[in-house]
Amino acid sequence: MPYVNIRITREGATAEQKKELIRGVTKLLQDVLGKNPGSTFVIIDEVDTDNWGIGGEAVTELRKKAD
Repeated sequence: MPYVNIRITREGATAEQKKELIRGVTKLLQDVLGKNPGSTFVIIDEVDTDNWGIGGEAVTELRKKAD
């Protein structure tokens, strides 16, 4: 019973893109490890950029600097 947790920043991933991620990860586990798709769980967590840090700074601030 595989459990996969994908974390992405909340920046507009569409419902269709998320469906594609879920389908793709499930198929990969089936193809590579022979896992049953019916018992494979894929969870997508979307995190605000204020709550995601890289190198000591929030992604929100890093993106502002890049503009």
